[in-house]
Amino acid sequence: MFSLPRLTATLAVVASFGALLVTARNSAAQSGGGALSFAILGGPAVTCTRSTTSGDVGVASSTAFTNTGCSISGNIHAGDALAAQAYNDYLGAYNNIAATSCSGALLTGTLAARTLAPGVYCVSAEAKTGTLTLNGPATGSWTFKVAGAFTGTSFFVVMAGGGQACNVIWWSEAAATQTDSDIKGNILSGAGLTLTRGSFVGRALAKAAVTLTDVRTLSGCVS
Repeated sequence: MFSLPRLTATLAVVASFGALLVTARNSAAQSGGGALSFAILGGPAVTCTRSTTSGDVGVASSTAFTNTGCSISGNIHAGDALAAQAYNDYLGAYNNIAATSCSGALLTGTLAARTLAPGVYCVSAEAKTGTLTLNGPATGSWTFKVAGAFTGTSFFVVMAGGGQACNVIWWSEAAATQTDSDIKGNILSGAGLTLTRGSFVGRALAKAAVTLTDVRTLSGCVS
């Protein structure tokens, strides 16, 4: 029961992911309830410290949710059936993106001062910094497949031309760690996910633990 309503448009390039989300929504409708939208989802644990988030928070395999001075507008699902199902759906989505082919040459370096049209991009694992502009229409989608860890400091993603942050995916083969950054897009981490300070528009989804510390805002892509 894992609904990513606005993320579906992002993954038009990944038909199997779209099919997965439709199945999840249909299952929710048949059970008589609406499908949940998770802004934060971790496998074994989620830790939130002095941050502000909107959207539901889920921990798949335990009740290890730690809240120290966080403001959370959504519901907490720690170790329940909904979080477990959402996590299983996430793993399927993660694997489907892993098998998706990239368009164009490998993007290397920090990505600073680049302007990119919608597409599916393979990205090297160098730490990201500077400003990346994503320029495209509201219906445009960007998927970034990072080989290794998705790390960065003072990395700013700017949407232009009507492009929507919720139509962006950052898929990382390993952990995702961003510090003092302004990230636009849904992070799908192959290990843990750590956000420290900065702001974030999207979903924070990880196979391992999710940790937020002093994040000004995490606005989940919920409808």
